[in-house]
Amino acid sequence: MALEEIDSHIRRVPDFPSKGILFYDITTLVNNAEAFRKSIDMMAEMLAGKEITCFVAPESRGFIFASALSYKLGKELVLVRKPGKLPSDTVSASYDLEYGNDVLEIHKDAINGRSKAVIVDDLLATGGTARSAGQLVEKLGGSVEGYLFLIELMGLKGAEALSPHPVWSLLKMSG
Repeated sequence: MALEEIDSHIRRVPDFPSKGILFYDITTLVNNAEAFRKSIDMMAEMLAGKEITCFVAPESRGFIFASALSYKLGKELVLVRKPGKLPSDTVSASYDLEYGNDVLEIHKDAINGRSKAVIVDDLLATGGTARSAGQLVEKLGGSVEGYLFLIELMGLKGAEALSPHPVWSLLKMSG
C-alpha cells in the first residue's frame, strides 16, 4: 500500500469546524484495518535507528497513533491531557490557539531525566499543541527526540515552530 492509498482513506470535510477550514478526518483511515496498520508500519519505519524510550501523545487523536506505535516498537506511552483529566500530580503548559489559548497537563512521574521522547499526533498545523507537549517533557527533565505526525499541513509552518527538533510526517498536504 502506497502513500496515495493511505491518503485516499482520509476524508476531507470542507467548512468544518468553521467556514473556510478543510478538516482531515482520520476516522475513515482507522476504520480500515489494512490502511491503519500500514500507516503505523510506515510511521514506525520513519523512526528506525532513533534512540527513543517513550511516545508522548496529546489527546485525543494522538492517543490512537502513539499507542499503536508504543505497542509495535515496545516503548512507553505517556498521555498528555486537558486540565482535570489526569488523577495524580501534574505539571501544565499553555499554548495559543487562533481564538484564545489552552492548557495541557502531564503526570509529574511520567517523564524523567532518562526519557527520550517522540511527540506523536495525527496532524501538524501551527504546532501549538505539539510544542506544548514537548515543553512538558523538557520541564520534567526529559529530552524531545522529535515530533511525528500522520499529516502535516505545509502552509501553516508548524514544523518551523517545532525547530530545532526533527519533524517527521507521513503525509504532507497543502493547507
